[in-house]
Amino acid sequence: MPSSLSLQVRRVRPDHPAPLPLPRYETALAAGMDLRADIEGTRTLRPFERLAVPTGLALALPPGYEGQVRPRSGLALKHGITLLNAPGTIDADYRGEVQVILVNLSQEPFTLSRGDRIAQLVVVPVSTVEIQEVSVLEVTPRGEGGFGSTGR
Repeated sequence: MPSSLSLQVRRVRPDHPAPLPLPRYETALAAGMDLRADIEGTRTLRPFERLAVPTGLALALPPGYEGQVRPRSGLALKHGITLLNAPGTIDADYRGEVQVILVNLSQEPFTLSRGDRIAQLVVVPVSTVEIQEVSVLEVTPRGEGGFGSTGR
């Protein structure tokens, strides 16, 4: 079993009369934790409308890790709701409120309510690299082939 890390979470609006649950893993082997909409009342996303939805949370990710904000498959399949910048990245040094950029790709309006699960948070290690400028790159069998060059 992988080792666990500590993730510090701060509620942005700690005095709200109905605090939302903190993110948690819903099953023992889940990779992601659900993020919830921290909005008042409801908000309707019209077809093809996009919206930055606040989560009410700020995070302190461990150094060497990032938070990836990913779509929820059920919202995508059932309602056409997904993220525009999937996965979104939360850097380890960001301390502002996490927001999720939702888009409605369906033909129907979608109503969002306070506490709705809107995305997943996956915490993963990141690598940093040193840039080395060269005049020639190593040749590979694929070469410069892209955008479908390896088949259908």
